[in-house]
Amino acid sequence: MLNNKIVTAILFLPLFLISCNKKFEKDDIKNTKISMKNEIKKLPYFNTPDFNPTWLPNNNELKDLHKIPSFSFKNQLGNEITNKTLEGKIYVASFFFTTCPNICLQLAQNMRELQKIYAKDDEIKLVSHTVWPSVDTVEVLKEYGERQDINPEKWYLLTGDKEKIYDLARKAYFADDLYKQTKDTKRFIHTENLILIDKNSHIRGVYSGTLPAEIKRIQRHIDILKRE
Repeated sequence: MLNNKIVTAILFLPLFLISCNKKFEKDDIKNTKISMKNEIKKLPYFNTPDFNPTWLPNNNELKDLHKIPSFSFKNQLGNEITNKTLEGKIYVASFFFTTCPNICLQLAQNMRELQKIYAKDDEIKLVSHTVWPSVDTVEVLKEYGERQDINPEKWYLLTGDKEKIYDLARKAYFADDLYKQTKDTKRFIHTENLILIDKNSHIRGVYSGTLPAEIKRIQRHIDILKRE
């Protein structure tokens, strides 16, 4: 009797597995559809240093949302770059200094990947502010840009007045994490964040600039912004 049960189980095992596989396939298709249905259609806005998201503001609320304010700095070619230069553009911002031996190199590598991806897309720009402007002069930035294979028409390396750069980093981009805790204005700024800015100067995304996987996420989010 036991042998008969074993034989029967063996005979029906393939049918059982086929049935299970079909069920798993159906579940996978179902889950994929759900995932696609729940795909993000809009990005949040970020208005505070803690980066709590604000979703789908109405027109009146949109007027009061935090924006990157007016600024004016020199790029690696000595040209003046202002918020007007970036008007109507989507851009990714970062903070760095040319002699940084570790994190900045990873940031530069990932920003170079974005430069490559959007090489022919004039709607997308990259902006890197030095946090050591007394060392990173226009000439130093130009040399650095050439070493790093940076296209100055796509990727602006900016220098200028230190106080203005630090003020912009802390109050506009919320880029100095320790400042949020210490309020120490004398401390050197160093952040690994990449910050996504939309065509209207709003912060729409914050990413770890040292992780290559974040580049794919930035791409997806830029695609969403371009459809807005």
